[in-house]
Amino acid sequence: MRAQEEGLEQSGTGNSMSANIAEMERRRDAARLGGGQKRIDAQHAKGKLTARERLEILLDSGSFEEIDMYVEHNCVDFGMPDQVIPGDGVVTGSGTINGRLVYVFAQDFTVFGGAVSERHAMKICKVMDIAMKVGAPVIGLNDSGGARIQEGVASLGGYAEIFQRNVLASGVVPQLSLIMGPCAGGAVYSPAMTDFIFMVKDSSYMFVTGPDVVKTVTNEIVTQEELGGAVTHTTKTSVADLALENDIEALLTARDFFDFLPLNNREEVPARPTNDPWDRLDNSLDTLIPANANQPYDMHEVVRKVLDEGDFFEVQPAHAGNILCGFGRIEGKTVGVVANQPMVLAGVLDINSSKKAARFVRFCDAFNIPILTFVDVPGFLPGTAQEHNGIIKHGAKLLFAYAEATVPKITVITRKAYGGAYDVMASKHLRGDLNYAWPTAEIAVMGAKGAVEIIFRSDIGDPDKIAERTKEYEDRFANPFVAASKGFIDEVIHPHSTRRRIALGLRKLRNKSLENPWKKHDNIPL
Repeated sequence: MRAQEEGLEQSGTGNSMSANIAEMERRRDAARLGGGQKRIDAQHAKGKLTARERLEILLDSGSFEEIDMYVEHNCVDFGMPDQVIPGDGVVTGSGTINGRLVYVFAQDFTVFGGAVSERHAMKICKVMDIAMKVGAPVIGLNDSGGARIQEGVASLGGYAEIFQRNVLASGVVPQLSLIMGPCAGGAVYSPAMTDFIFMVKDSSYMFVTGPDVVKTVTNEIVTQEELGGAVTHTTKTSVADLALENDIEALLTARDFFDFLPLNNREEVPARPTNDPWDRLDNSLDTLIPANANQPYDMHEVVRKVLDEGDFFEVQPAHAGNILCGFGRIEGKTVGVVANQPMVLAGVLDINSSKKAARFVRFCDAFNIPILTFVDVPGFLPGTAQEHNGIIKHGAKLLFAYAEATVPKITVITRKAYGGAYDVMASKHLRGDLNYAWPTAEIAVMGAKGAVEIIFRSDIGDPDKIAERTKEYEDRFANPFVAASKGFIDEVIHPHSTRRRIALGLRKLRNKSLENPWKKHDNIPL
């Protein structure tokens, strides 16, 4: 009799267990459906993926572990208690990209247009807090109509909580934002404080005030795309780093990009196996620099021929093209590359290029990524537009960033390094560790013609004399040997051996130890 009773009890427990599991699955299915099939179809009709589909592409197959799937909003106004959807418009959790841990959040446009509520923000804050605790990067997929108006100030408070974490995580773990739909109003400031922003052409935009408000206040008529689309932000404003064709390309590019980044500011840079010999010579570099000093050449060629397998991931390629910034590898390990580009504005430094490179240098320094600098710079861009818009302060940002950086710094001067721009571009005086020059390098206060016209002003009326003086000045200064004789250049090297020299240099500098004086933080000229 007792055995029968026990059997009945156990079978009752089994039934209740299976009912609980069924209930859990029912709730999971409801959360996974988000705003429902109709809204999912609408998202697809716009050429956009859903939040969960995006995470499937971004992360390694089967690696995503969701948290807070059942979280619901707590709003009691405007009929909101009747509209409760589990997950509350954002999918959060962790996964891996090529086996390395990453924390993610993906706003779900099918749920209240991805609008941010207090609980939605709480979910994002939770993954950011965990990411900082364990030292893993954060990738945010933004697709949101903004603050959830029904919640009023509670939603704004949620935004501010996210902003605070963006600031605390800055320089601690890498933060990447993918803008895959609308991102407007206060919402734009969270991506703006992350390290890199990728946008999708024609389906994403960022602006503080939309076209309707702009029209009301200033009478300007402008489309969303013109005001804050991917092309605008990757060419004019420099708010975003890359404009990708569609969701899938953006997500796959983010996977590639992630491979260059360390997990946090205490980790080594990632390493991947390479078959590219560290001491590979490239004889084509010996003839790359044109005989005419005013003729351009493509600095991309130098960069790609030095890096492993010619693989260079350029950031902000469509903005301030007179300077190149991006990531590559030497002996499988990540390096940051900054290089003047003679093909654009002769490679001068101006406001935009200074800001672009300064931020990149500071990112590399924050995350222990060695910096390679290739120099061919005739100076700073002259003109009232530059001066009146603050080239002094903006140029100082790049100077400050290089001087502050304590990571290994290797500099190669390929051709011109004139005036203050010579100093700014990771010179020996800004604690450059290894400063090399090609035999074609010209390190001087300015070009021969300008210098002669100042030094020999009295001879200006005599073209023969000026030509003679110019030749004399070029013979004396248009070479790397004066700087080398003062120890400002460590060695004048064969261009073909640039990769070998850099690889050896990085090996030597692997255990470099350098600390700036204690301070709460610096006061970079913003």
